[in-house]
Amino acid sequence: MRIVIIGGGVMGSALAWWLLRDLAFSGELVVVERDPSYRQASSALSASSIRQQFSIPVNIAISRFGFAFLRRVDGLLAVDGEAPALSLLERGYLILAGERGESVLRANHEVQRAHGVEVALLAPDELRARFPWLSVEGVALASLGLSGEGWFDGWALLQGFRRAAIALGARYLTEEVVAGERRGSRAMAVRLASGERIAGDIFVDAAGPWAGRIAAMFDLELPVEARRRCVYMFETPEPPAEAPLLVDPSGFWCRPEGRGFICGRPPSPEEDLPDLPLIAEDRFFEEEIWPHLAHRVPAFERLRLHSSWAGYYAWNRFDQNALLGPHPEVENLHFMAGFSGHGIQQAPAIGRGIAERILHGRYLGLDLSPLDVERLVAGRPLREQAVI
Repeated sequence: MRIVIIGGGVMGSALAWWLLRDLAFSGELVVVERDPSYRQASSALSASSIRQQFSIPVNIAISRFGFAFLRRVDGLLAVDGEAPALSLLERGYLILAGERGESVLRANHEVQRAHGVEVALLAPDELRARFPWLSVEGVALASLGLSGEGWFDGWALLQGFRRAAIALGARYLTEEVVAGERRGSRAMAVRLASGERIAGDIFVDAAGPWAGRIAAMFDLELPVEARRRCVYMFETPEPPAEAPLLVDPSGFWCRPEGRGFICGRPPSPEEDLPDLPLIAEDRFFEEEIWPHLAHRVPAFERLRLHSSWAGYYAWNRFDQNALLGPHPEVENLHFMAGFSGHGIQQAPAIGRGIAERILHGRYLGLDLSPLDVERLVAGRPLREQAVI
């Protein structure tokens, strides 16, 4: 059996590692990655946070597995005694809601509690007592993760999966896929920019923001596109102590990073266009983020912007959830796509799940079937309410 994975980012590398450690695998595993420097890879440019505060049970289960994996990474991804230095920091998300968002926050809380998430709802007076540096003006309710949430070094996780997969026998090719060959309901081969043709038995589209382009090479439509998200790093003279990852009703998020903080905010719908250049504009920070930061955290009124960067979300236009598994029209073409900003935290569980689907024909651990790509064909969206 030859399995060809298109995309060697955190998803493709996680899948390669899970496949090669499964005793059911026998054959050759090829990972095609056009840029081993990962300069534009979403997994390399991610803010690399993980949470359980989702609205859909399968996403909660994925993150619970992911956090447990990150805690045990030293014993899982070590190669020659060297493990990836994830610098995992366990600190919860603090999600604030105004009056319009209160009912959604309460509904999400019920789902989370029913599935074992340690999370607390805080009224404004409780919020003020717990975080005295925070302004509660306009806040009707807050949700605070008490465990199993935090942030880590995403680059280290990507490199850890890649290095461990190579140690197990994965062959990484520095090439770009430019065409696909399909015969009826089966994918037959991919064509590389070099002209080389690689035939295979199983193909996996793990191309991140460019997964839709790969799907089109096999005459399939996948509603995934590259949406730019900007991250800004700043410092302030009197930083709040022990700050969680804060999500504001205005749309910004913010969390500690080293001696300072990083933050971001989605653009307006009319400005959220595909394939924008990866440039983080200071104007966007000054006009759309800083006023809200200073309002919510008065200590941020005197912040100093230090640096910025931009990365792509692999945005699923259909329902902002992962698109997984074999396509109904091409039985041997599997997808790991459309994570809409959640990919880095979902990689450990998704990698395991797709490996199980390929080698055993079904999910053996977590049931990821609600995220199967066939819901596109059925016109059955599964909308995630908690997209940040």
